[in-house]
Amino acid sequence: MTRILIVRLSAIGDVLHATTVVHNLRKLLPDAELTWLVSPPAAGMLKHNPDIDRLLVWDRRPIDRVGFKHPITAWRELQKAKKLLAPYTFDIALDIQGLFLTGLLTKMSGAPRRIGIHERHEGNPFFMTEMAPDIESRHKIKRYMTALLPLGFDGKDFEPGIILPLGEELEDFAGKFWPAHGINPSKPILLVNTRTTWPDKNWEPAFFGEALKDLPPDVQIVFSGAPGDAPYIAEARRALGDTANTVISIAGETSLMELAALMRSATLLLTGDTGPLYIAEGVGLPTLSLWGPTHPDIYGPLTEGHTFILSPHPCTACCKTHCQHHTNACMRAIQPSTVHEKLCELLKQRNK
Repeated sequence: MTRILIVRLSAIGDVLHATTVVHNLRKLLPDAELTWLVSPPAAGMLKHNPDIDRLLVWDRRPIDRVGFKHPITAWRELQKAKKLLAPYTFDIALDIQGLFLTGLLTKMSGAPRRIGIHERHEGNPFFMTEMAPDIESRHKIKRYMTALLPLGFDGKDFEPGIILPLGEELEDFAGKFWPAHGINPSKPILLVNTRTTWPDKNWEPAFFGEALKDLPPDVQIVFSGAPGDAPYIAEARRALGDTANTVISIAGETSLMELAALMRSATLLLTGDTGPLYIAEGVGLPTLSLWGPTHPDIYGPLTEGHTFILSPHPCTACCKTHCQHHTNACMRAIQPSTVHEKLCELLKQRNK
């Protein structure tokens, strides 16, 4: 039996992308023992994944807060990782994050064969025994998949979908949650996610409100998000104004997996490029996503049912967390009228 360690610590969307790799790895080597090293909060996405034999959860956030400039903290946290890995023996380790930190953890695993990907630099190749071949495709999932090429994967039977099972404890969650919040599950439910983790992937809250005006009256609008999203949702609702639609906010009321459970009974998700987009893909919810500094050719869902609106601005797909021009011009160039028109089209299709 081949014992394989997968190292992909974060973030939500990237970890979900990596479930595609592990699913295809399970098909390639059905008898292998697969262990995944991951960090919170992304760990919750893998709890019920049937392709994983063992989940090792190590919290990288203390190191993220201070970096390696605080060597005592870094050493203490790495010792926790070493202790976590110590009871297990691995034949192969796949680093599909490509950081100095993940390279170090891969080396600490003791795996004699360590495969890295051409994704980032940061000294990561120093810890690898071999590097997967580079490819022309920009898409993250396809680039992550190169880690399987040295193991004999030829790409012919590639399955692109994200794997996100809910678990039995959430099977009835939506059925109880919606009525308690005044939502009728038999009518269309439009989930709206207004924020992302990158400042310059965010669309203006008021633009969301403008785009949501004059939707069919039976469409129920549900704003989701973290507790800190509440002020932005409030701004969107002010811009929306009086409406015949039912409008509520559930920001801060659910975990990520509870949100996934709600998505299974929703009609459509409107969002930017952020974790909920990939959670929606994992549970089969159609999406309409807005793109500026990132591009769906790099990050977007590879499965059907997902519609993209790309910024018409010439400065797009820079993949930078902060706009170099300090204007967020690419996202601001997406007009609310464009989003409204596409929302109406998709909701009409879903109601047929």
